[in-house]
Order: sequence, then structure tokens, then C-alpha cells
Amino acid sequence: EVQLVQSGGGSVQSVQAGGTLRLSCVASGYTSENYYMGWYRQAPEKEREGVAAIDPAGSPTYRDSVKGRFTVSRDNAKHVLYLQMTNLKPEDTATYYCASDHRPLSAVLGGHAVFTKRGLDAWGQGTLVTVSS
Repeated sequence: EVQLVQSGGGSVQSVQAGGTLRLSCVASGYTSENYYMGWYRQAPEKEREGVAAIDPAGSPTYRDSVKGRFTVSRDNAKHVLYLQMTNLKPEDTATYYCASDHRPLSAVLGGHAVFTKRGLDAWGQGTLVTVSS
């Protein structure tokens, strides 16, 4: 069984606008490194949306609104996924979830990343990130 455990999952991470946070997520249950990982977020009364994804080789994709501010990375040896968030804005306030699947989580269409969110192998438990102005 694939499982994802977010560091600080279920907790609240608060920061002022312009601040920095790093989220991490540990995967277990995969028998190889050949799986895809990513971060999603869901703001109150909004649908869950993809934020960043990374393939097994470490190639990332980002939604337009976080490009240049967020960095997704992974440590395959430790099965850990990271999301470094800088220059945070109030509109980044949401619950952040890590996710994984044996298929790609994103594709680039017309120069913009499009993320899939249905039928994935696993989801983390979520971390609430609040950014105050």
C-alpha cells in the first residue's frame, strides 16, 4: 500500500506575506523510484488545484501563479518530496497536499501546466498554510 506522510501534516503553518516556508512529504510502499509526485492545494470553497509536479528524473512543472516563487524537488534515495515556497502571497493561503502516482501528474498544454487529480495512488494528509498581509 502506498502512503504519503507530510511533515507537520494536520498542522497550521503561518507566515506573513513575502515569507518563506518549506513543506516535505515522505512516500512509502513503492518498489522503485519510478513514480511521479506533486503538490496540490485547496483554498476554502474552491476546488483542489495542482501547484507543482516532478517526474522520477526530477523534471518539474508549475502552475503559472507560482512560477519563480515555488520550487519542487525530490530525494529519490529517501523517497522525500519537497516544496520550497518563497515570496508567499495571501492568495497562496490553502491546505497543501502532496500526491503521488505511477503516471505523470501533469502535462504542458499551450505553455501552461495542467494537472490531473483523479484516481491517484495516494494523498498526504494536508498542511494548512496561511499567509497574512
